[in-house]
Amino acid sequence: MNYQVRFVDADRSTFFPTLRKRVNQYFKDKEISHYGNRRMVAKTIILTTLYLGSYAAILTLSVNAWWLLPLAVVMGVAMAGIGMSVMHDALHGSYSRNATVNRWVGYLTYFIGANPVVWKIQHNVLHHTYTNIHGLDDDIRTKLVIRLSKHAPLQWIHRYQYVYVFFLYGFNTLFFIISDLIKLLNYHRTGMVERQKTKFSSELTKLIFTKVLYLFFTIALPILITPLLWWQVIIGLLAMHFTAGYILTLVFQLAHIVEDVEQPLPNEEGNIENAWAIHQLETTANFARSNRLLNWYVGGLNFQVEHHLFPNICHIHYEAISPIVEQTAKEFQLPYYEKTRFRDALVSHVNMMKNLGEIPAHAFSITG
Repeated sequence: MNYQVRFVDADRSTFFPTLRKRVNQYFKDKEISHYGNRRMVAKTIILTTLYLGSYAAILTLSVNAWWLLPLAVVMGVAMAGIGMSVMHDALHGSYSRNATVNRWVGYLTYFIGANPVVWKIQHNVLHHTYTNIHGLDDDIRTKLVIRLSKHAPLQWIHRYQYVYVFFLYGFNTLFFIISDLIKLLNYHRTGMVERQKTKFSSELTKLIFTKVLYLFFTIALPILITPLLWWQVIIGLLAMHFTAGYILTLVFQLAHIVEDVEQPLPNEEGNIENAWAIHQLETTANFARSNRLLNWYVGGLNFQVEHHLFPNICHIHYEAISPIVEQTAKEFQLPYYEKTRFRDALVSHVNMMKNLGEIPAHAFSITG
């Protein structure tokens, strides 16, 4: 894969410099930092307490196995919240102005069975740089029988993916436990691990150690110290991951795999003929910006346009700066994609999955 794709802005657009100036002025006028504040600390405490409290309850209240399933689901809800609302900001460096705080909060990645370095490369580097570009953005890479790019090979089973995909989404975080190792090896081969200013041997050791530790706490320990049978513990683990995986995956899909947003390809010279910021507008969509519960729980990921343009700004500020982004986009006659309600975004995603499963394969440019 060619990770040297460049964004060539032949029109020399002043959109992003203008927008950045206006957003910076907002923080200056309000005399506030673009990092997190007490609201982020409170959210971190609430979600981690919900996660660890449910886990502690499973270990102490499991005399009745019927407690296991609802508590595992609650853990899954908290796990997804940690991933979207806490860990995500920390790994982007926007949780705190203190790099050490960001690093330690970022370690909450281990709570969802994932790896911080792998996450940073896949999400911060590949997804945020090459958003919706087939072969470069790992988030739209074909996964088993899920076709997320119109440039990917089309198979007969994809015509039904708009139905079965909502079941498979639930297994996404469960795959982290195994797939992170494969991804780390691939990223090492392309030199991306070393660009994170770390050593492959060190990251490989930490990955193996933390995966074993994660499996010990989620499987072995409950079996050892509670009356639960091994298969009951496995069901609990699956319920937790299915809940978290379903929530996490769906939220991310509603921002990029919906109608209107584009999936461009580089030209013959390996360039995207567009400014990077305009590319983000064309490949990203918001949804349900006025939904207070979603704004809190999904970590501003329903303000995905703002997040892609300003990943270094904590999500608690996205609601405030979104009118600035929208107005500036309109002034420059650029798209600002949004679904006003969650259900509208969901319907658009279903329609997109139908389109990706039904369009003839010969209509696309197939790349490796």
